[in-house]
Amino acid sequence: MAEQAKVTSVEALEYFRGNLIIFLTTAHQAIDEVGDAVKRTRQWIQNDQRLFWEGELKKRRRRLEQAEQELFSAKLSGLKQTSAAQEALVLKWKRATAESEEKLRNIKGWSRKYDSVADPLMKRLEGLRHFLDYEMPKALAYLVEAQKTLEAYGTN
Repeated sequence: MAEQAKVTSVEALEYFRGNLIIFLTTAHQAIDEVGDAVKRTRQWIQNDQRLFWEGELKKRRRRLEQAEQELFSAKLSGLKQTSAAQEALVLKWKRATAESEEKLRNIKGWSRKYDSVADPLMKRLEGLRHFLDYEMPKALAYLVEAQKTLEAYGTN
């Protein structure tokens, strides 16, 4: 003999179905937001940050060249106090230039690796989207049919 279902409230099925629809809407929005965030992050790394650090590197190299020229001029004039300050300034801009070069190398590395890291995760997300788009509507339809069947059973 088949097991019996103990349904105490058809309204509970309707309530569950309503909450499931809300969940599906929220889940779709969340998946879309994640996809958008991944695209924005790719854009930020590959364009915005690269351009920013390329510009910074250019500025810092110009300032380094200027500081080196001022140091050279100070050495030629024989001013020891000025040349010590100029040496410190040259050292400062060498460090700043090295920092920019390192940041730019890092950005280029992240840019190369980004898709290989993000794509497998996005494929998992697409699997979830497929489940939400194709399997969950079947579950909703099943709930509607179960509710109709139970309502028909209750009226008999």
